[in-house]
Amino acid sequence: MSFAKWLRSNSEHYLLRDAQLRTARDLGINTSVRVRGPKDMFWMWFFVPVYRCLPWGLRRGVMQLLPGSHRRAWPRKNWRGPVR
Repeated sequence: MSFAKWLRSNSEHYLLRDAQLRTARDLGINTSVRVRGPKDMFWMWFFVPVYRCLPWGLRRGVMQLLPGSHRRAWPRKNWRGPVR
């Protein structure tokens, strides 16, 4: 697996996990979260908070620098309006 795919996969996983925990907390649901080592500590205690503090323009710029499916361009269509 390439570095970009690994980074994207891990960031998606931990950002989703954080969103689920925040939603549960907002709904008053008690959850027990186990941190299972240095990897979890880095992603949950460093990456997620830093990512959430970054402005969207900076996030988007970083995503554009890394190869992956988010860089696929939509094909241009020559749309001329409704056919009459």
